[in-house]
Amino acid sequence: MQTEIIQTNETTDHEAFQAIAQIVVSSVESISTKKAYIRGLTDFLRWYDRRGRPRLIKAIVQEYKAELTAAGMGAASINQRLSAIKKFVRECADNDLVDESVSRGIDRVKSIRQLGRRLGNWLTRDEAEDLLNAPDASSLKGLRDQAILAILIGTGLRREECASLTFDHLQQRDGRWVILDLVGKGNRKRSVPIPSWSKAAIDRWTSAAGLTDGRLFWSINRGGHLVSEGMTGKSVYRVVKEYASTLGAHDCRRTFAKLSYKGGAGIEQIQKSLGHSSIQTTERYIGADQDLTDAPCDHLGIRL
Repeated sequence: MQTEIIQTNETTDHEAFQAIAQIVVSSVESISTKKAYIRGLTDFLRWYDRRGRPRLIKAIVQEYKAELTAAGMGAASINQRLSAIKKFVRECADNDLVDESVSRGIDRVKSIRQLGRRLGNWLTRDEAEDLLNAPDASSLKGLRDQAILAILIGTGLRREECASLTFDHLQQRDGRWVILDLVGKGNRKRSVPIPSWSKAAIDRWTSAAGLTDGRLFWSINRGGHLVSEGMTGKSVYRVVKEYASTLGAHDCRRTFAKLSYKGGAGIEQIQKSLGHSSIQTTERYIGADQDLTDAPCDHLGIRL
């Protein structure tokens, strides 16, 4: 992926910072994070250039953070930009472009505290079934789309993980089908059990498409023919949006987590399927500490 980071009007500095920016962008796995880092570093360095390129110290980054806050940017977006800037400055220090003391000072710039927690969106079981049955199963594209939705809802995979699946990932272990040794976010490797209905959807699609090896999911042209091996995370996102305009691929992942939890699955096993780094992350993700079904307001005893 190309980075278009602009630092100064001086050629030497420009080329040096371009190289550092590329290192920072290349250090993250997620395509969406790469794009966010490119945008964040570009905006910061343009702002820094307009400021006359003062000495890059902690106070300068704090000033930039204050301007983003005043402009109404959300806490999550500001924190992501701060993360990119800190990594950028650390790489600059490693390459003798700034002092190590500068890097340590900027590392201490505090993130914006996020009050509360976004619960996100998820489907009920009936809504999930309706979504799974929405594609036209009489067409090749419909079979592919149904298989993609069955993977997203049935296993909780991220959209990039779904797009990268190959036949070699599908293996039988302990009498059931699993996605074996999937490398996900943070280069963490995991194996994910597949429900029988997800595997059946995959089999219908691959049989109709005549696929037996390589990537599981292929691009299809307007005429309904396979055109290229493999899809991207963005392509998977578009599949979800086609059948549920208000839903994203991440909401399918959260639906998997919520329905599994409500069905009695243990949080530790849900964590392993999702590939979260900790149980606490999974608890926050599914809102395990907040019961929206039997809520406090249901016990007020008030009638209107």
